[in-house]
Amino acid sequence: MSSQLFDAMEALAKEKNIDKGILLEALEAALISAYKKNFKSASNVRVDLDEDKGVMRVFSRKTVVDEVEDSQQEISLDEAKKINPAYELEDVIEVEVTPKNFGRIAAQAAKQVVTQRVREAERGVIYGEYADREDDVMTGIVQRKDPRFVYVNLGKIEAKLPDAEQIPTEEYVIHDRKKFYITKVENTSKGPQVYVSRSHPGLLKRLFEMEVPEIYDGIVEIIAVAREAGDRSKLSVYAEDPEVDPVGSCVGQKGQRVQAIVNELNGEKIDIVQWSEDPVVYVSNALSPAKVIDVLVDEQEKATTVIVPDYQLSLAIGKRGQNARLAAKLTGWKIDIKSETQALEEGILQENIMEEQTYSAEDEDLFE
Repeated sequence: MSSQLFDAMEALAKEKNIDKGILLEALEAALISAYKKNFKSASNVRVDLDEDKGVMRVFSRKTVVDEVEDSQQEISLDEAKKINPAYELEDVIEVEVTPKNFGRIAAQAAKQVVTQRVREAERGVIYGEYADREDDVMTGIVQRKDPRFVYVNLGKIEAKLPDAEQIPTEEYVIHDRKKFYITKVENTSKGPQVYVSRSHPGLLKRLFEMEVPEIYDGIVEIIAVAREAGDRSKLSVYAEDPEVDPVGSCVGQKGQRVQAIVNELNGEKIDIVQWSEDPVVYVSNALSPAKVIDVLVDEQEKATTVIVPDYQLSLAIGKRGQNARLAAKLTGWKIDIKSETQALEEGILQENIMEEQTYSAEDEDLFE
C-alpha cells in the first residue's frame, strides 16, 4: 500500500507541475495528525517516509526516566537499556509505534490533506506565473459579464476587467478575443486574482513594442503616453541615432504599423510626435496636427503660452479641449493657447514675428 501511495504522489507532482517535496511534507503532516487522532497519541510523534523502500514508519519520542508517570512521553531506564545499553537518564529516544493498519489510515489522511495542499500549490504556481506578467500584455477571451466586471480567460486563470478599466466606446461580446494589459496580480485567500485593463496607457505602449521592432530593440524609445481611451491618444518617441526617424518607424510603411494598433483599439486615433528636450519644439510637436507660430515658456511655472494662426485655434484646442489636454499631459507642461489676433491685442506677439511667419509660409508656398 505504501509504495502505491508514493507512486501516486510522484504522478500527481508531475501532472500538476508541483514540487514533490511539498506533497511529501503535506503527507507527513497528514499522517502525524491521523495517528494522533486514531491512537490518541501525544504530540511527540515523528513519521519517517522511505521512498526507496516504499515504507512509512511512525516513531514516538520518549524521555528516559527513573519512574514512568506518562507512558506516552516517558520510558524507564531499564526499558531504554534493552533497546541500547548506552542510554542514560534524560536521554530522548525514538520508539517505533507503527500500527498494523497504518497504510489504510495513511491513504484516508493523504486524500484530504494532499488534495488541499495540491490546490494551494497549484494556486502558488499560477500566481507566480501571472505575477511575472504584471505590466505586460496578454491575449484573452471574453467569458462572461456582470455589472462590475468583464471576466476574461487568460489561459490558466480568469481575469477581471473592472468597469473603470474598460474602453467606454467598446463592447465586450462573449468569445471576443482581445489584448489586455495586466495591471495587478494579487495572492488572496480565494486564490490568485488578476486584474486587466483596456484603457491603461501601458496597453498602448506595449502594443507599439510588439508592433515596432525598433522600439523592441531599443533603437526608438517611447518617452511618454497620454491617452483618452477609445477616443484619442498621443505618443512621444525619440531616437538617439539621428539617422533613425522615430515617428516614421512607428507609423510604418503606408501606416501599416500604427493602423494595426488602431484596429486593435477599435479605431482610437493615435498621434505620434517626436520628443525634444527643448520645450518650445516639444510642445509644438505635441499639439499636432495644429501648426504653431510661437511658444512662450515660463520655466518657473513650467507653463507655456502657445500662439497659433486664427484658423488653427479650434484645431489646436481640439474637440472639448482634447488636443490641448492630451498635449499638456504628454509634455508635462501647462499649455495656454491663443490665436494670432488675441496675442497681438494682448501685446504677447510682436508684429514683426507675425510678418516673418507670414513671409515664411508664403516662401514655402513658392517652393511647393
